[in-house]
Amino acid sequence: MTKKRKEKPRREVTRRQLSQWQQHRKRQRIIFGLGIFIIVVVLGVVGAGWYISQYQPLRQNVITVNDTNFNMDYYVKALEFYGGGQPSYYLYSIAGEVVTIIQRNELIRQGAMKLGISVSQEEVDGELKSGDPPLSKDYRDLVRAVMLIDKLRDEYFDQQVPVYAEQRHIMAMLLESESQATEVRLRLEDGEDFTELAGELSLESLLSEENGDLGWRPEGVLTMLLGTSILDEYAFSSEVGVLSQPLHDEEIIKGVGYWLIKVLDREEEPEKADIQVMLLSSEEEAREVKDRLETGEDFGALAEELSQLDASKEDGGKVTGVTPDVMSLALSEFVFDPAVELETVSEPIRDDTVFTKGGYWLIKVQDKDDNRQIDDSDRELLKAEALSKWIEALENDPENKIESYLDGEKIAWAIEKAASD
Repeated sequence: MTKKRKEKPRREVTRRQLSQWQQHRKRQRIIFGLGIFIIVVVLGVVGAGWYISQYQPLRQNVITVNDTNFNMDYYVKALEFYGGGQPSYYLYSIAGEVVTIIQRNELIRQGAMKLGISVSQEEVDGELKSGDPPLSKDYRDLVRAVMLIDKLRDEYFDQQVPVYAEQRHIMAMLLESESQATEVRLRLEDGEDFTELAGELSLESLLSEENGDLGWRPEGVLTMLLGTSILDEYAFSSEVGVLSQPLHDEEIIKGVGYWLIKVLDREEEPEKADIQVMLLSSEEEAREVKDRLETGEDFGALAEELSQLDASKEDGGKVTGVTPDVMSLALSEFVFDPAVELETVSEPIRDDTVFTKGGYWLIKVQDKDDNRQIDDSDRELLKAEALSKWIEALENDPENKIESYLDGEKIAWAIEKAASD
């Protein structure tokens, strides 16, 4: 027979206990609610801080080109694109140029639209995917600009540049001084070969490589290639077979210079010296300056007036603490030669590792043709020049309204953001 289980007596909850329990539950709800509230407030503060410090600045308009606006996010992405993962100091060096690129790209886009030329979304996406690795869609506009420039050059400006044009077959050489050019001209008149002398003596690399023979060229190409208009001006105004007189060119860059050096102080251990230097355009000029020094003129004053070494000319040519490893061999041998007394001025020292401005041209037109087919490489140069002038006209057009609202503080913020992404 199964025993009946004794039932436990039911515990009665008193009103006092029930009241205490309800108060405890109420306190728990209040504490929980306060906790949720604090979390919401903290998240709100953090979110507001992120909104104010990150999101909001990225949405600020910083560049305007006519009716098109570019925000800070666009500028940061452009810094990343053109900076190529470089450190902050490099981004500072290109920050202003990136603004110009954005403005120019948009002017080109608007100008191309007026010409009926554009790049489709599909073409841009295809170019983005073709990269290794593929580029983010954030860079779509920047890639489009590059593609649009190519399209303008190859489609529109290809039609603007003629296939045939008046051309000259030109010979030329660049020499360092008028006296040398005069001497070489006499040798040419005596029958020496132009190509042999140009290959041996010309100081412009293209002319040296081609032995002075520039081939058939339409007007304007040599100005682009060499950075001087003197050859075009002479070639298209002179008769065939006439050798020019020495033609002075103040701005041409050549691969040679001449040093005058005075050693002010010298130490043996470690080997270093304090010097005064000036870099001159030709041996002829260097000898003239040395003669002036020997008559009592001041080295520092002449260096400030004539030296092409910008790093020291403002300080009278003074360079302190130089060591043999930072100088060319020819200079080092003079500066650290113990037989050279202090304050001695060197003879002109030729240096083929530096560049100086100024020279003299000898030019001869071998032949001319009033309607000759332009070489493909020359047409590419002419198309690029036409495109460049078209872009320049857009930038100088007063009808185009271009604004930048970037100041130093905003640029610094953008660079920090670009460097950290």
